Amino acid sequence: MEEEKQTPEHFLELIRKSKRGKFKIYIGMSAGVGKTYRMLQEAHALLQNGIDVQIGFIEPHNRKETVALMEGIPAIPRYSAFYKGKLVEEMDLQAILNAHPDVVLVDELAHTNVPGSKNEKRWQDVIDILNAHINVISAVNIQHIESLNDVVKTITGIEVAERIPDKVLKMADEVVNIDLTADELIDRLKAGKIYSPDKVETALNNFFKSDSILQLRELALKEVAGQIERKVENEVPRSVSFRHEKILACISSNEITSKIVIRKTARLASYYNAQWYLLYVETPNEDPNKIPLDKQRHLINNFKLATELGAEVIRLKDIKVATAITRIAEEKNITTVCIGKPTLGLIEIILATNVFNQLLKKLSNNNIDLIIMS
Repeated sequence: MEEEKQTPEHFLELIRKSKRGKFKIYIGMSAGVGKTYRMLQEAHALLQNGIDVQIGFIEPHNRKETVALMEGIPAIPRYSAFYKGKLVEEMDLQAILNAHPDVVLVDELAHTNVPGSKNEKRWQDVIDILNAHINVISAVNIQHIESLNDVVKTITGIEVAERIPDKVLKMADEVVNIDLTADELIDRLKAGKIYSPDKVETALNNFFKSDSILQLRELALKEVAGQIERKVENEVPRSVSFRHEKILACISSNEITSKIVIRKTARLASYYNAQWYLLYVETPNEDPNKIPLDKQRHLINNFKLATELGAEVIRLKDIKVATAITRIAEEKNITTVCIGKPTLGLIEIILATNVFNQLLKKLSNNNIDLIIMS
């Protein structure tokens, strides 16, 4: 966002105008870029303006500069719980609601709470806090965004277990990218400002490879750019009419292909600030009595994933998939249809060419784009 939109004064103005909890997220390409540090800097600025700011949960990771900056900011006590034989400290949601500060700092948005907590995830705690008309400043790394899971795994070779739904970012009133060059970040790592010396070598061989950092940095920049685009579309009056995108993703019971289509379509919908749908056509060959139980389970999980990423799921039975797709596309005024890369053999593709041509013709006649996702 523009620099003046990132200042504590701008967030202070949002708070003063607010009738509900305002939500600001600092996002970065990886650990160590300075998200928590910036949150604490902003907290001090707000305190100087007479705003009641308190720490709900900050994880300084034993970084001296961060620990020093926590001084002078009131902290709401955490609660302790035993988990896997260890005593751990968790954010106390109820204590925050009871204290009801003007602003609360909540670090590590993608964190999974210990079993027995009111909510499974910290981002769910944040929603409860916002609903209680408490303003929240939080932080998250780009690799924790659900729809980027496959992309991040490709870049780093690591599947990130803790993730937040894209809808959480869309809820934010402000998203600020904390940016460093790859060289600056690696220098910070080698200087011991991110992890302890015994973890540096492992980090350099994983998330902190130069090419990986560059790609993660690009993802973070694109995400914030997308947030600005959505804000412009929602808040800035348009003198010229434009096409509002509505996207339809089509899947089968193929788990891997379908998951890729879902996540990529969610990213596309996020970029265009578009409403999107997930369509599953149950053909006679995909009757529940004919497909294995594991495929049925994967299908249900994919429906759940799509819903979490903001889709409206449509299930219907039809002998002709192409006909079903075009019918739904017309009913929902779809502008773009997304399908997975065909996994058919060459002979089957040739035999299915006529059906595919029919789909192309119908979509083309209705000015609907078709995207085949790799």
